[in-house]
Amino acid sequence: MVDLFDKLMKAPGPLGQFANEKTEDYFFYPELEGELGSRMMFKGKERIVWSINSYLGLANHPEVRKVDAEAAKEWGLAYPMGSRMMTGQTKYHAQLENELSEFVGKEKTFLLNFGYQGIMSIVDACLDRRDVVVYDKDCHACIYDGIRMHLGKRLPFEHNDIVSFEKQIKRAQVAAEKSGGAILVISEGVFGMRGKQGILKEIVAFKKEYNFRLLVDDAHGFGCLGETGAGAGEAQGVQDEIDLYFSTFAKSMASIGAFISSDAAIIKYLKYHMRSQIYAKSLPMPIVIGALKRLDMVRTMPELREKLWHNVNKLQKGLRDAGFDIGDCDSCVTPVYMKGGVEEAVQLTLDMRETYNIFCSVVVYPVIPKGMILLRLIPTAAHTDEDIDITLQAFREVGDKLKNGYYKERIAEAAFF
Repeated sequence: MVDLFDKLMKAPGPLGQFANEKTEDYFFYPELEGELGSRMMFKGKERIVWSINSYLGLANHPEVRKVDAEAAKEWGLAYPMGSRMMTGQTKYHAQLENELSEFVGKEKTFLLNFGYQGIMSIVDACLDRRDVVVYDKDCHACIYDGIRMHLGKRLPFEHNDIVSFEKQIKRAQVAAEKSGGAILVISEGVFGMRGKQGILKEIVAFKKEYNFRLLVDDAHGFGCLGETGAGAGEAQGVQDEIDLYFSTFAKSMASIGAFISSDAAIIKYLKYHMRSQIYAKSLPMPIVIGALKRLDMVRTMPELREKLWHNVNKLQKGLRDAGFDIGDCDSCVTPVYMKGGVEEAVQLTLDMRETYNIFCSVVVYPVIPKGMILLRLIPTAAHTDEDIDITLQAFREVGDKLKNGYYKERIAEAAFF
């Protein structure tokens, strides 16, 4: 027998292995200070920030701040107390659900406390051990955690690979016919690391031949994609074919909470089977009132989305024109792929932040393959043309330094690991 804590200390994990007094509070758990926006303070200096998911710039919008403050003053953070089922229901919670349903084109919506917890609970509530789940390999960790709770068959398909999907849906049909179960397919509207939309249109085409239901996590598409901002399904013309449409308030809405939309009968089922909601306190009133305001702005202020896409297109075109590899992203999420090891990535990120005052997220092995560095940028409606021009110039200079071996030379004199 081993001691539990001894076991944990011997297995720091893929991220924890890099955590030490030099990396914590700089690369991990960094403290950005000041008002949320395109420029914030980090380590006492102003930086251009590309790591905040406030796509439409609502996080610090004066109208949003005003409504949030007034709702907090009127209601406080306690009201309503208890779970929705018991004592946590209000007309405002129901109003938000109705307005979300209308916006995304579904019969009914169920408001959820958290995105991560919510999607896990949806998967858990929908599936039993006889059922089969087919899912994209690049799905978010919250979906993986939901799938891990599933006791039935699990069939991943290669990321956005319709040939791989067809192979797995065929296997799923055979397995479901044998077990007497059903099939749930899970994909994302936009994959948050690569910035590529899910192949929703291609997947729903298989509904003519195979009996399955489709769950889409559209956290990065809701509010940004489509003619009205209703998400990736609207952008691809298949919103009606999405059986379970899920999104969070943590991106375009710049808040907290989430929702699931579907047929009225299915939402009724979920309301009485999602353990994460039945046994959790209802969303506080300021969050709900604030979400109503944010949703109204998403619907009635297309100029926010227009400004966002101006910035997205300017940034992505500038990076491509400068010779950078940003993959085949077709969303706001902008990955920049470079060649180099973990130590080079550290030196590059330090240089980007300390010399050029650019703050963006860095991703290295084992999240991505060895020898690769991924810098992930999130353009928002709050960024300015000046922010983009400064950032593009910084990338050009940093890219040249990486190619010329500058960061390799820095490793020995400034080791972090």
